[in-house]
Amino acid sequence: MIIPPTDHQLDPKNWVKAYADYLYMYAITRINDEEQAQDLVQETFLAGLNAMSRFAGKSNERTWLTAILKNKIIDVYRKRSSGLKTQELTNAEGEVTDFFDEADGHWNKQDAPQHFGLDDYDPLQGKEFNHILKKCMEKLPALWLAVFTMKHLDDEPTDTVCADLKISASNYWVIIHRAKLNLRACLQKNWM
Repeated sequence: MIIPPTDHQLDPKNWVKAYADYLYMYAITRINDEEQAQDLVQETFLAGLNAMSRFAGKSNERTWLTAILKNKIIDVYRKRSSGLKTQELTNAEGEVTDFFDEADGHWNKQDAPQHFGLDDYDPLQGKEFNHILKKCMEKLPALWLAVFTMKHLDDEPTDTVCADLKISASNYWVIIHRAKLNLRACLQKNWM
């Protein structure tokens, strides 16, 4: 077992053995591209080497490297979503009537949420559900995926997501709402 160094020392010779798997899993759950996740981990280690003099010791190595990786992932989100914001938000506005009755704002009968059948936890069903959820998330537009991932996987506050992705708070809420609607529809179609 590799023990991370203490007393604010960095040990880059140990990074690959100690943190590569963890960082890769962190990246792959947010990027959904194996090759890019591997590249991001390598870039994280290089950035860590270049920033060693700025390591203040306020966190452990893993946390520090994860923060570097997180910033690299946000850069990927920005790159994927640049130029798509207006188009995605415009497309999203037209989707409201797909799920709701225009007259009263309630769910259309055929689109109302249905029971998912996940009351009793079954590890095999959970694994299958997670696989389908991942496939549904991959179908989201890049900006929507970035916003949804930052909000629900990384638990980032709204203002951080908006600042990092350069979107307004109102756009953020539209995106979150549309992403949830689309994920729900995809899960209902493919899981039930």
